[in-house]
Amino acid sequence: MNVTADTVRAWIDADPDPAARAELAALLARAAGDSGAAGDRAANGAAARAAAQADLDDRFAGPLEFGTAGLRGELGAGPHRMNRAVVIRAAAGLCAFLTDQVGPGFTVAIGYDARHGSAQFARDTAAVVTAAGGRARLLPAPLPTPVLAFAVRHLATDAGVMVTASHNPPRDNGYKVYLGGRVVAGGGQGAQIVPPFDAQIGAQIAAVGPAAQVPLAADGWEVLGEEVREAYLRRVASLIPAQHSRNLRIVYTPMHGVGGATAVEALRRTGFTTVHVVPEQAEPDPDFPTVAFPNPEEPGALDLAITLARRLGADVVLANDPDADRCSMAVPDPAAAGGWRQLTGDEIGSLLGDQTGAAAAMADRGVLASSVVSSRLLAKIARSHGLEHRTTLTGFKWIARTEGLVFGYEEAIGYCVDPAAVRDKDGISASVRLAYLVAQLRDANMSVIDALDALAVRHGLHATSQLSVRVEDPDLITAAMERLRAAAPASLAGSPVVTASDLAEGSDELPATNALVYLTAAGDRVIVRPSGTEPKLKAYLEVVVPVADPGDVAATRSAAADRLARLRSDVAAAVGL
Repeated sequence: MNVTADTVRAWIDADPDPAARAELAALLARAAGDSGAAGDRAANGAAARAAAQADLDDRFAGPLEFGTAGLRGELGAGPHRMNRAVVIRAAAGLCAFLTDQVGPGFTVAIGYDARHGSAQFARDTAAVVTAAGGRARLLPAPLPTPVLAFAVRHLATDAGVMVTASHNPPRDNGYKVYLGGRVVAGGGQGAQIVPPFDAQIGAQIAAVGPAAQVPLAADGWEVLGEEVREAYLRRVASLIPAQHSRNLRIVYTPMHGVGGATAVEALRRTGFTTVHVVPEQAEPDPDFPTVAFPNPEEPGALDLAITLARRLGADVVLANDPDADRCSMAVPDPAAAGGWRQLTGDEIGSLLGDQTGAAAAMADRGVLASSVVSSRLLAKIARSHGLEHRTTLTGFKWIARTEGLVFGYEEAIGYCVDPAAVRDKDGISASVRLAYLVAQLRDANMSVIDALDALAVRHGLHATSQLSVRVEDPDLITAAMERLRAAAPASLAGSPVVTASDLAEGSDELPATNALVYLTAAGDRVIVRPSGTEPKLKAYLEVVVPVADPGDVAATRSAAADRLARLRSDVAAAVGL
């Protein structure tokens, strides 16, 4: 059903942003066939009017939904886009929630990245918090998400807001909310929101009137200096002991994001001074011109970094996504095409988990945690060190809440190596720990590939992959999940499916979530779920093959890759998209 012109005009009247008002007014005129001069009107035929109306309908399809990921969506005017009006109302709802929870005088740390609109959205949030009687503490410049997450705990604020869309395309922006201080305690202090907080904040947002009526302070918020970033860097540096070799040649890319200066300084403070930043991707650029998607996981995203590493004879490639909460890694591998191999998120997670597990076992304490879609290898690693392991729902809002956590990860290249300070994934501290790992292995005359082979010998070779299908129509994802619920595949990769579980029903270990789990007689596992942040259906694939002899790892890896390819093909057919 077409949104009416009166509805659009009412939003325009209530929008405090002149640019957004003009954007909607122009679109409304095009939908009406009145785009200006007579020649323009003649050229503006039925197809153009229909396209403008469809655009309006999408912008007014409903409010941008506030959930456990906060807000995330395409930039533009209208209630179903990321813009100043939507952010101001979200900030007002958050303030109402905080007032209910702790009363007047609540505190909010606010950070932002370098995406289009981020700085303005952060200032608007500070203005709303100040006008509502709260204390807004605004980071001084575009900085990584982990610095904001650190600030929530370091400053003991009641909440944190990070304006970022992480690794989403350039057209998007987002609004992450953390709770701490007097609102939550235990493992959730300083973590992103989970139910019921998301629904409570969402209800407060829905009760906010037009954005133009939300009070905005002209000043009065605190712009922090360098002290929070400095405290964060000191904390990261403390994670690495002084006695280790440091003569690594590192190639690093912040992928056009805000992590570059902070990551390079963190590496420098831990003794890794030979760091070559990919020049084409060194400075923040909200258009991300050298990559199709600014996500280190995406094929081709590390091509420039690996090319530079090959030319320099580097020891390792480290990469952050644009807000630096994720981390990827590539290493020399003679068996790989081009002599370099990018590790999977599960491989990095197992290496960091084993590194952490060895240290935690010496202290006889600690829990390792990973999301349900991550490899089952971390549980075996934890047991081998005499530690506990927990499986959580997907997302660091759940992983970070694990009591006794000393390390947590999810396969989407997210790692929490210092949960006492940052209760979220942190690509910068993970990069430092990975550099330290490479140095440790070099001291032992081992490579990263040798370390992965050693884990395979001890625990079986765990090969993982992902099938990800992006769609324009989210209803296709719903239909695919319904088909799978109605008829589970009988076999996968030539092995009968012996267990089909619907996590929508929940279990003793996990709350309910929209995911399906299939286990085969061969020990392979498939988990199918919709993405929580993008219009994608994802299938997480894992095969486990025992290593009969340490000399057979290469052959076992090849056999596992073949089985993983068959599994992927069968799952693609079952999904039917």
